[in-house]
Amino acid sequence: QVQLVESGGGLVQAGGSLRLSCVSSERTVSMYVMGWFRQAPGKEREFVAAIGSSGGNTYYTDSVKGRFTISRDKAKNTVYLQMNSLKPEDTAVYYCAADRDHRVVLTAASHEYDYWGQGTQVTVSS
Repeated sequence: QVQLVESGGGLVQAGGSLRLSCVSSERTVSMYVMGWFRQAPGKEREFVAAIGSSGGNTYYTDSVKGRFTISRDKAKNTVYLQMNSLKPEDTAVYYCAADRDHRVVLTAASHEYDYWGQGTQVTVSS
């Protein structure tokens, strides 16, 4: 069973930065499309960003474009989410996810992702 473990969350002031990491237990995950999602209290889980197998293509939701950067290090089986210029509305539990059926096509649809981490809390104070 593929396991994904997120880390790097915490409390930060508005305008600050955090870098989230997601490490996989299986090397096969390095071939999958990877995504980041988030869920704020009382809200549905929403897509944040995705990256293709090669790392050459990325996709962001509009609200984070220009502030967040998704990347991956295949040798380390790790996907990152660099978050800059954080806003209070970015407060949420952040989840990484793996889409085993795709290598290039990126999707924001959570049901397309097969494996999920346990989440890491990000809190941005105003």
